[in-house]
Amino acid sequence: MIDLAKVRRLEAVGFRAWPAATVLYDGSWLCRLTAGHPSRRLNSVNPLDPSDYRDIPIRLEKAAKRFADYGRPLLVRQTPLTPPQLIAFMDDAGWKDMGRTIVMVADLATLPRDEGLDHLPSRDVGRFVDARLSVSGDDPALKPGLTEIINAIKPEAGLFIFEEPGFGPTAVTIAVQDNDLVGILQLGVAEERRGQGLGTAILHASLRWAKLKGARHAWVQVEADNAAALALYRRAGFQDVYQYSYREPATA
Repeated sequence: MIDLAKVRRLEAVGFRAWPAATVLYDGSWLCRLTAGHPSRRLNSVNPLDPSDYRDIPIRLEKAAKRFADYGRPLLVRQTPLTPPQLIAFMDDAGWKDMGRTIVMVADLATLPRDEGLDHLPSRDVGRFVDARLSVSGDDPALKPGLTEIINAIKPEAGLFIFEEPGFGPTAVTIAVQDNDLVGILQLGVAEERRGQGLGTAILHASLRWAKLKGARHAWVQVEADNAAALALYRRAGFQDVYQYSYREPATA
């Protein structure tokens, strides 16, 4: 049985941790749009109340027009909060499932007590974005959009960068502390340095920082087909809480 109250809280902190440029509500359907970055998390309709299922075709048509204005395809993010009637509508209309993501949580009390803060986060957003793009191999054209997103994060964010002389950035992650919760985002390890424990090291460095700041639990969102990332987080004590997927209308 999924704890919907827990899902609601994790959804809320997730939105704050990775803020969209434009946020619009249609009833309890949260429409997130971001012209500067193509991330599905930043460009999707997020229904937040299982009982809000009135006028489904009309509301989806309205949302499609909003997305078209941003040059984005209409996506609905299907979570345990999505009304069953909306899911049935999408199923009947042949909407495609764009893959699943697992939301996981860990108790920070399980972290070793004798480890201090061995890495301090950076405050230089530009340096972090350059490191993230280098590690991930993403398009450098994403730099302005990613910079805007990180600068818009309202809770305290720790930007962690591991570097190696003569090589450059080897691993990065962002820890976003929101009261007693911390979200781990954008974790990446340079392809040439994978398999050396850097992912575990930078994850634990960020978790120790958040724990010292007062966080008690950590959360992360991991694509279900990313076996390496799932193994990393499960080794660190993260456990599955719920899943979500993105749904896209069937093409004609």
